[in-house]
Amino acid sequence: MKNRILTSVAIAGLIALGACNKQTPAAENVADNYENVADNIEDVADNAATDNAQDALENKADAVRAVGENKADAIDATAAQGGTIAEQNAAAAKAK
Repeated sequence: MKNRILTSVAIAGLIALGACNKQTPAAENVADNYENVADNIEDVADNAATDNAQDALENKADAVRAVGENKADAIDATAAQGGTIAEQNAAAAKAK
């Protein structure tokens, strides 16, 4: 239960910080897609048989969110440098 509260607080903080960050539409789409995947993983975690399984799934969801944000940041950085859509996609593919 403590992990869930800490996770909720961390997510709320990230959302608040994210509201300040202006992303390109492509980066926003990537981040949103990864967020949806992470939400689905958390839904599975809610039905996990053990606490260890639940924790592992929640950690996986956090990792998925981080990858999505990294890919979105790579797209934004490439766009800020005047990169083409193809260059932005290549940057996102390289990001982990």
